[in-house]
Amino acid sequence: MRNNLDRHLAAVRNLGILAHVDAGKTTVTERILYATGTTHKRGEVHDGTTVTDFDPQERDRGITIFAAAVSCAWRDHRVNLIDTPGHVDFADEVERSLRVLDGAVAVFDAVAGVEPQSESVWRQADRHGVPRIAFVNKLDRAGADLDTAVASIRDRLHPVPLVVQLPIGAEDAFTGVVDLLHMRALTWEDGADTVTERPVPEELREEALRRRRLLEEAVAERHPAALEEFCDRETLSAGTLSSALRDLTRTGDGVVVLCGSAYRNRGVEPLLDAVVDYLPSPLDVPAVRGTHDGADVRRPADPGAPFAALAFKVSATSTGRLTYVRVYSGTMEKGDTVWDATAGRGERVGRLLRVQADRHEQLERAVAGDIVAVVGLKSARAGSTLCAPDAPLVLEPPGVADPVVSVAVEPRRSTDTERLVTALARLAEEDPSLTVRTDAETGQTVLSGMGELHLEVAVEKIRRALGLEVNVGRPRVTYRETVARGVSGLLFRHVKQDGGAGQFAHVVLDVQPLEDGFDFRSVVVGGRVPQEYVRAVEAGCRDALAEGPLGGHTVTGLRVTLTDGATHVKDSSETAFRTAGRLALREALRGCAMLLLEPVVEVTVTVPEDAVGSVLGDLAARRGRVTDSQVRGGAAVVTATVPLAELFGYATRLRSRTQGRGTFTARPTGYAPAPAVAATP
Repeated sequence: MRNNLDRHLAAVRNLGILAHVDAGKTTVTERILYATGTTHKRGEVHDGTTVTDFDPQERDRGITIFAAAVSCAWRDHRVNLIDTPGHVDFADEVERSLRVLDGAVAVFDAVAGVEPQSESVWRQADRHGVPRIAFVNKLDRAGADLDTAVASIRDRLHPVPLVVQLPIGAEDAFTGVVDLLHMRALTWEDGADTVTERPVPEELREEALRRRRLLEEAVAERHPAALEEFCDRETLSAGTLSSALRDLTRTGDGVVVLCGSAYRNRGVEPLLDAVVDYLPSPLDVPAVRGTHDGADVRRPADPGAPFAALAFKVSATSTGRLTYVRVYSGTMEKGDTVWDATAGRGERVGRLLRVQADRHEQLERAVAGDIVAVVGLKSARAGSTLCAPDAPLVLEPPGVADPVVSVAVEPRRSTDTERLVTALARLAEEDPSLTVRTDAETGQTVLSGMGELHLEVAVEKIRRALGLEVNVGRPRVTYRETVARGVSGLLFRHVKQDGGAGQFAHVVLDVQPLEDGFDFRSVVVGGRVPQEYVRAVEAGCRDALAEGPLGGHTVTGLRVTLTDGATHVKDSSETAFRTAGRLALREALRGCAMLLLEPVVEVTVTVPEDAVGSVLGDLAARRGRVTDSQVRGGAAVVTATVPLAELFGYATRLRSRTQGRGTFTARPTGYAPAPAVAATP
């Protein structure tokens, strides 16, 4: 029985498809589904017939907006695959997906190589320690070059690329690849659905042998067992090479690189073989770590262990509320009661579904290693831990980025106010990177997100799903405030007497600039302020960070030091010291030299060479600072750092300046000092 369970887990692959927008992620996913027999017709992004881009907005815009889960089988292995968005505004969807995946396929454009968002998602995968293989797509395009793409991977992402294929033909004449491990040619005829295996063409044999030798040397340099065989035999067998590539991929010491053209259905089968051969199963990753009562708890990928799972996505559908979960240990069956450790309540599992994008297959149970959807959970949110009631633990949730753009929304008809409030609450529940608040001064409902497109999609979803007519204000960026010059020795005394027990707290604070974030420390000696009151002062200081003196923006980049204080034998309490901390820091910030920060983004603009001058002038007018400019594939690629507030409406302006031939992408790079005129709230 134990061996059967291990074999089941060893035959599971949980992976995501990662890439820059328009690199071909969704087409790769569609071809995988077609090659595995999961679908019987090739879906096309431009026709709006893809399985994973099933949302009407995705089909209208031609991009992936929501992470979609699908499942298929290849070589007796179960492949659970998540097609992730490539647009920077939906990076939070990628973050939540990477939190529950064991491996990933990074897709790169053979002409553009590493693009801004492919670099961002690569770094996200680095943070989560997710092993990857690379697929250089679109080798049939004019200007496509595998070696140039691999060089950009090496130079910009800094892995060790281990290229295991050699293209046969170039651009329109690309017909297949040479498999360097088994020294065979794999070709795909036009219109054919299957690969043909042939000997290596004579004109490519010498180059294939040279590249095989380079691959062997690179692997032997990094893998002890391969090095031993290489020293003994001066070559590596296909079996040793495959085993070493698997080890190097799983440790992150190397990245296997394959190539092809997903649109023409060339290179998909070898990619699936690489997924099975090199990426880890749930048994190959460390036991998941959680906490319970402050102690570390580990749960192995064992169906017989206590149940533990992490919810990473919530979706409202016509069939009910779906909660997508990754099961890390144990077994969950239909009708079970599980414990939502995050909300602190029990939940009943109504139904279990294996998800095929917007289609579902009923399941009786889900075991360790599975990614499934659950119907019937009421309190679970993205990041919630589900576990056995008698073996509780809390797993680390995915990080949520702070929103940077806001718009005011209101219904056109006042009778729709309650419906709009309900719809916005549901949006925030499905997407934690969206936040909803009421502006205290204007009374407006403010929706905040990761970018213009993010908010457009959210508002359009309300309009389409509920038929609500909504008025939307102009986008506004989220500013921050920071300390440029601090103050020392600020004394604040909080005394309140209104009958009965009073409040007394005396604190002395120093405030200094910090590069980022917030740091609190205490240097009070002699027990003048008990430790529980020190914690209360810190909590009060954190309360004060919500509104800065310049314009009521969140304050960041400061260190607060509690240097002295005093207590009263009867009237001091944690409440009094928390209030004192809040009011003292507010007063201190008014005495500091404050600086307003605005979000900035790195913009990569691709335009015809004859339009470069116009584009550079426009970027300069938007307070952009050009950091790089190069010619790539007959087009000019300009990289600049630009304040996010200056980019509203830029897509339309760029199209008009380049007769529709220019494109741009942007990714957040942090905050920078804003001009003084921006300080007004």
